[in-house]
Amino acid sequence: MSRTLRHLALFVLACFFLMPVYVLLVTAFKSPGEVDVAHMWALPRHLSLDTFATVWPKLRGGMVNSVLLAVPASLISSFLGAANGFVLAKWRFPGADVVFPVMLFGMFIPYQAIIIPLFQTMSDLKLVGGLDGLILVHVVYGLPITTLIFRNYFLGLPDELVESAEIDGAGMLRTFFRIALPIAAPAFAVSMIWQFTSAWNDFLFGLILTRTEFWPVTVGLNNIAGAQTVPFNQAMAAALLASLPTLLVYLLLGRFFMRGLMAGALKG
Repeated sequence: MSRTLRHLALFVLACFFLMPVYVLLVTAFKSPGEVDVAHMWALPRHLSLDTFATVWPKLRGGMVNSVLLAVPASLISSFLGAANGFVLAKWRFPGADVVFPVMLFGMFIPYQAIIIPLFQTMSDLKLVGGLDGLILVHVVYGLPITTLIFRNYFLGLPDELVESAEIDGAGMLRTFFRIALPIAAPAFAVSMIWQFTSAWNDFLFGLILTRTEFWPVTVGLNNIAGAQTVPFNQAMAAALLASLPTLLVYLLLGRFFMRGLMAGALKG
């Protein structure tokens, strides 16, 4: 009986959570004449793709910019986080107990608190306006969480493997590339999903640190949804298109993501 009630409660909570997704889907596929607040729960009488054809030209440039931003930012920050995590987990050095907490402190600094000095620094470095500076910002801002993920993952790596590599003459770099990286796929999945989602969903940095032609898709989505007269079907269709890449990443890496969580990649 208790198991049935628990499953029923979970089903009700899932339905409640999916209500906005339902509204998004049915509204995105409605024709403009069917869209109104009174009938927002109703299914479309005829599936229409006209709205997607309307919003795609408005989002296409932003989608390309977001791909060019999120892919290298997640790859670079994950690789650097793997190197940091391996050193902090297996190659202890004086001051490691201080470096790691200080690095983790960066996870708790909100974007708004550093946006002015960040903009000034990026301006001095001539990195404001294009995607290169934005990629650098997301790499640096993602290092605390990626370091934490890989450090906790590599703590489960038997010390005997590292010691055996040392006996065979392997140094730190060779041990990292030959032993640690090949077995770190679950941690990479967790890190890549986390960082890709963070970079893809970025709005504040993308709006402030780039020129109009380099705005990410979130800025384009805001321009559609933030108009004086909101075309709800266009806003919903644009939101659906903007969310597809992150959904695809979860579908492709989801099983590795769960393995990474079970291995303790986000614990500690």
